[in-house]
Amino acid sequence: MNWYELIITWVPIAFSVVGSIIIIYGGILATIKTLVSEIRRKHFYYAEIRFNFTSKIALGLEFFIAGDLIKTITEPTFSQITTLAVIVGIRTVIGYFMDKESKELKKEIQKNGL
Repeated sequence: MNWYELIITWVPIAFSVVGSIIIIYGGILATIKTLVSEIRRKHFYYAEIRFNFTSKIALGLEFFIAGDLIKTITEPTFSQITTLAVIVGIRTVIGYFMDKESKELKKEIQKNGL
């Protein structure tokens, strides 16, 4: 296996791993912050937790899309291109709505002075 094949094989995997790590990290942070606020019985505004978690999910999805694009560019069969189009479409729609929700949460956080 030459260096080009090695890079093309491992870069998409690396992007997927990074995307997964970002989403898992966001989920762990959101869980910890929620549990801490519940244990302390402190009135906490959950919009900030949701904003941070949503942005981590959206960023993770971008890494997944990048990995899929690299993989498909190097091995373009009709089936893979169709699959990629569907996956990218779904992830783009999810990312759009998560970004929209994130912006709304940010406005809400700023409005309430948090």
